[in-house]
Amino acid sequence: MGATTGSGNNMKAATATYESFVGMIKIAIPVISLIVAGVVLLIAA
Repeated sequence: MGATTGSGNNMKAATATYESFVGMIKIAIPVISLIVAGVVLLIAA
């Protein structure tokens, strides 16, 4: 169990976490925008 193997696994885990986070953001931003637009329309009405 060497330090290089551990850090390599940590980098793989960090990359996977980052990629899933970015993917979630790409989905969340349009959804949040629609919700905000709906709330603004309700307030304006």
